[in-house]
Formats: sequence, C-alpha cells, structure tokens
Amino acid sequence: MSVRQALLALLEQGPMYGYQLRAEFERRTGATWPLNVGQVYTTLTRLERDGLVAESGDDGEGHVIYRVTDAGREVVATWFTTPVERTQPPRDELAIKLALAVTVPGVDVGGVIQQQRSATIAALQDYTRLKRARTPDAHDPHEMAWSLVLDSLVFAAEAEVRWLDHCEARLRRAQVERDSSAVPQGAAAEELQTNREVRR
Repeated sequence: MSVRQALLALLEQGPMYGYQLRAEFERRTGATWPLNVGQVYTTLTRLERDGLVAESGDDGEGHVIYRVTDAGREVVATWFTTPVERTQPPRDELAIKLALAVTVPGVDVGGVIQQQRSATIAALQDYTRLKRARTPDAHDPHEMAWSLVLDSLVFAAEAEVRWLDHCEARLRRAQVERDSSAVPQGAAAEELQTNREVRR
C-alpha cells in the first residue's frame, strides 16, 4: 500500500492537516488499513522535503495545513495511470509460514493449513455479512470506494482458501508418492530374502 501516493491523491481535492488526511483515508477505505497519525505526519514531512506538498498556513487551532504542489499532482497522475508492479510481490506471511513449515521437521503442516483455513473462512464470512448489510449508493463515490475495497477483501480471502486447498492436495499427493515409492523397495527386499531362503 502506498500511503505516500494516497495522501497526495487526497490533497489534490483540497488542503488538509494530518488528522483530516488520516480520517479521510480511513473513511474511503472502510478503515481496512488503519493509519497511525504519526505515519501520516512522517509521510507529510517527506513529501514536503521532496517538493510534493507545501505548508499552507494553519487552521487557527495549531494544525498545519498542507496542499499538493504541481510536482505532487504529476506524481498522483502517474500513480493512477501506471499499473501496480508484480515483479516484486509483497511479503506474504502465510506463504512464508507454509514454506518453512514444510521444511522444518516436526511441524504439523496439515494442522497449520487447517487452522489458517478456518480463520480465513471466518474472515470471508465477516466480509460477506458486511456486504449484505451495506448496499452501496451508486451516487456516493465514498460508498462505492468502500464497496470496491470490500470486494477486494472477499476475492483475496476466496483465493487464499483455494490456495490452501491446493497446498493440502499437493501435500497429500507427495505423501502418497513417498508411501508408494517405499512399498516397492520393501517388497523387493522381501522377495530377495525369499529367494535367498529358497536357494538354501
């Protein structure tokens, strides 16, 4: 998630101070990715350093107001017209956990998968309940924004459940292959022993 570009996009709609930016970001995304106000102000400081925002006075209550600069507008335009790169995917804790679970002796990988599947299905049910409870107003872009974020969460959870099913199936296949390759070796050894006994 790019907090930097998101804040610039919000500032394009008018000058704001940090708390307003945080509230507006969370309102539009349904508070799915809550922002720490310290993170907002740290990002604003960096944006100002880079010439993408500038101070625009205060609100009379001590809050510094920021406005986007022309350079900041260019960054936002580029962000909206450039696809999100998949060449360096974000770290996926679940994928890392399963990769390590498969390679660390003594870990019940099936148990790890089952626990995660239960948690993901529970989250999916929560998202589905939220979708049913809210019918987005087609005329309200903020409602539409939250609905799109919610759709993204639903699709991601569904994909995760499918991937966990896939992982479980692969582990079972691998176990069957290990078991079947072990049987002929044992059978061959028995046959060899029987042949030796017959020769005696």
